Amino acid sequence: MRILVVEDEQDLNNVICNKLRASGYSVDSCLNGEDALDYIRVGSYDGVLMDIMLPKINGFEVVKMIRAEGDRTPVLFLTARDTVEDIVHGLDIGGNDYLIKPFSFEELLARIRAAVRHTRTPEGAAAVANSGVFTAGELTIDYDKHRVYIAGRDANLTQNEYKLVALLGLHAGKVLTYDYLIKELWGPSARSDNQILRVNMANIRRKIEKNPAQPAYIFTESGVGYRMVEGD
Repeated sequence: MRILVVEDEQDLNNVICNKLRASGYSVDSCLNGEDALDYIRVGSYDGVLMDIMLPKINGFEVVKMIRAEGDRTPVLFLTARDTVEDIVHGLDIGGNDYLIKPFSFEELLARIRAAVRHTRTPEGAAAVANSGVFTAGELTIDYDKHRVYIAGRDANLTQNEYKLVALLGLHAGKVLTYDYLIKELWGPSARSDNQILRVNMANIRRKIEKNPAQPAYIFTESGVGYRMVEGD
């Protein structure tokens, strides 16, 4: 698997590259956004680790440009910018995930695997569309019947609750922002009111989680959105 590391702090760049190579990855690296564009345009990568505050062209602009060119390579932002606005913006412009510095290397590897798997294997929306079913542990979403089951039992979700779970299932492993969910569920003119999502999610968790306070299926990315656990 081939990864591009775009990080302007030379020491951190070296550490990440060395650890990735030790974990069996093929790695290229660069120190600024301009070089990153050149690497991505001529190379073929399974994933890109992208800092945001880069010389010449920042990471946000790099991702905007490659997405506009039709490049769907998974991009994981590595950033010290931990404001909700920055995180949401990064996801909305086409980033697949983010990690806030400092981070553990084990979590970085897990996020890389998730982003690449979601893009390259049949576990995403295409597979669900073909099979009509998403499963994760005891959770089953039956898209043909518009039903959600937990350990074989109908969870008795309302229409809106089902729509929310179904949408998260189609993008399992990926953070969906509050604004994205609201617009997908209630239309582009819907007011960005996170409270309606929180109410629906609280009800969903009571119905599908053994312990709603420690969910096993749908996770909250605080201030950003929700993420469905990856499917089996």
